[in-house]
Amino acid sequence: MTLAIAFFILGLLIGSFLNVCIHRLPAKESIVFPRSYCPSCKNQIPAYDNIPIIGFLFLRGRCRSCKTPISWRYPAVELLNGVGYLLILHFFGKTPETLIYAGFFSALVVITFIDLTHQIIPDVITLPGIPLCFIAASTVLSIGFMNSLQGILLGGGFFYLIAWLSLILLKKEGMGGGDIKLTAMIGALLGWQNVLLAIFSASIAGSIVGLTLIGTGLRNRSDPIPFGPFLVIGALIALFFGDDILIWYLLRS
Repeated sequence: MTLAIAFFILGLLIGSFLNVCIHRLPAKESIVFPRSYCPSCKNQIPAYDNIPIIGFLFLRGRCRSCKTPISWRYPAVELLNGVGYLLILHFFGKTPETLIYAGFFSALVVITFIDLTHQIIPDVITLPGIPLCFIAASTVLSIGFMNSLQGILLGGGFFYLIAWLSLILLKKEGMGGGDIKLTAMIGALLGWQNVLLAIFSASIAGSIVGLTLIGTGLRNRSDPIPFGPFLVIGALIALFFGDDILIWYLLRS
């Protein structure tokens, strides 16, 4: 219980930093300097107001200086990262894998919220993420060198092929480069079987959400819907349940 509480608090603290990344990376600002500031009045946020969740509740969701409402995203990201860390600890225990998957989860959180807001997936996360995931999978995790390499080639290559065919046949972009690199990063860490599961799960989730939005009139068929968040959902399904799903599939085959 003590370890779980400590890991949850660690997730909250890192979640606070993730908010900085989500806000600054699309604007190509430094994530280190200056200290956290209010996007509206630009005043620096004191440390006691920057305590995850508690600071938001204490300030009643408003900046201390200018009283501008603080976005719900800030406590949501902190809580999401904390809960994610708890789930990872529950599934993988006190192992080096837990630390690796925690870092992977935090990267996916940043990617999700940036893609939802700006419809971009920053290269600054995925490009170094691919070799880092490959090294982790080849040395610490049980994925192994070849499985990780196949995951990179299959994950990235699958969407690259879709993008290429779309340009040739439909004369328009069918898959963004950010999605290609994100899928390669997922494949590097989870291996070729789980990256296929992630793609399959993402496609189902994306189809359900897309058809629902169009059916309710919230989106038109021509409106772009970022696919990165669905890839993240697929990656998490593969991370937590991939082995069980694959075993179930093989037993039924």
